[in-house]
Amino acid sequence: MLTLTRTLVIGLALAFWAPSASAATRELVILTSFPKELFEAYKKAFEAARPGVRVVVKPQQTNAAITYLRETRAKPDADIFWASAVDAFQVLKGDGLLERIALPDALLRRIPNTIGTFPIHDPDGHYFGFAVSGYGLMWNTRYLALHKLATPKEWTDLADGRYHGHLVISAPSRSGTTHLTIEVILQAYGWEKGWALLLQMGGNMGSITERSFGVPEAVISGQYGIGVVIDFFGLSAIASGHPVAFAYPSLTSVVPASVAVVKGGPNGDNARAFVEYLLSDEGQLRLFSPGIGRLPVVPDLYAKAPAAYPNLFTMKLGGMNFNDKLSSSRRNVVNSLYDHLITFRHAELKAAWAAIFAAENAVARAKASGKSVAEAERALAEARRLATAMPLDAARASDKELNAAFKDKPEVKSKVETDWDTFAKTNYAQARDAAGRALAAAK
Repeated sequence: MLTLTRTLVIGLALAFWAPSASAATRELVILTSFPKELFEAYKKAFEAARPGVRVVVKPQQTNAAITYLRETRAKPDADIFWASAVDAFQVLKGDGLLERIALPDALLRRIPNTIGTFPIHDPDGHYFGFAVSGYGLMWNTRYLALHKLATPKEWTDLADGRYHGHLVISAPSRSGTTHLTIEVILQAYGWEKGWALLLQMGGNMGSITERSFGVPEAVISGQYGIGVVIDFFGLSAIASGHPVAFAYPSLTSVVPASVAVVKGGPNGDNARAFVEYLLSDEGQLRLFSPGIGRLPVVPDLYAKAPAAYPNLFTMKLGGMNFNDKLSSSRRNVVNSLYDHLITFRHAELKAAWAAIFAAENAVARAKASGKSVAEAERALAEARRLATAMPLDAARASDKELNAAFKDKPEVKSKVETDWDTFAKTNYAQARDAAGRALAAAK
């Protein structure tokens, strides 16, 4: 009897000593593509607001994060997905990887339903916008003065030969924000004209970085003069006193940066609390910090913004309606196209456009001197055609079977990408030869 009693006492003691379910979930795991300056600030603030919770941040590029969440769906170990690329949330929602949650009305009614015509939150409650963003151009003012370069205003300016070697962008396959910028250009100008512009811009790039952070770093340091960036990189650099400026082109998109709770994540209560914190006044006002430089989704809070801070709710921006469903449906194809036509063949593309610009200058001089340039102009037109040609049209890029193959059929994906790579290599070599003929004919 004594032994049984002692056993019961020990059992009860162990039961009370063992961590409860709530104690076992005093953690929050965040998967994010945001820079350290942003996530560290929110990590510290949330831990202070929710004592006893330890925030674990796993920095992850957006496309890699999508893959990670797919691979761990059977036993998720992340609670929050937090990124700028709104179409990434569309993809994850479509895959059934995001939890549907309802937030307090008092929190949501401070936030408009849309920014322009674009929904700030998922109408079904699978993800929520916590900041709004635009895409544009950031430049180093000293660099432009040193190289006697005009300030760029539009995406089309970046196709000008005067900027050859002075530009920098990140690869959209490695950056969700750059992917959105590429889609903005494709949707603003149309598939054919958009890719022609992207290929000309690509030929002018001095470098294509692996991460989006590399672009503002290269511009701030003066390694390159102009970078293609999301607005907060420019705004935070300006607030920090760097010799840079930022502008939105007339054709751009204003979309939300979002946050979502991962379906089946281990710490659902803390995840929901984090979403609510981001949308609270305290969480929103933190976006104005110089090291963060982002734009809240609560319009009334702009009264507390730093001087001259942009307010996308009152500015007339956009010039286009961004279709996030179109962007998400062809995301893998567009990223791969950019890589195989531009990123991986950057040296050949850059050389082709250098030859084209040299030939154009020679033709212009020959024309000015009264020389016949018909033959040179024909060769030059052929060079430009080859350097801006595409291996598939918009309909094929949106084909469901092709896009599914990029997700589930690696052998099909590999063959298609090999064909694209061969297409690019052949065309750029031929474009360079045609430009060489134009140059010779103009002399």
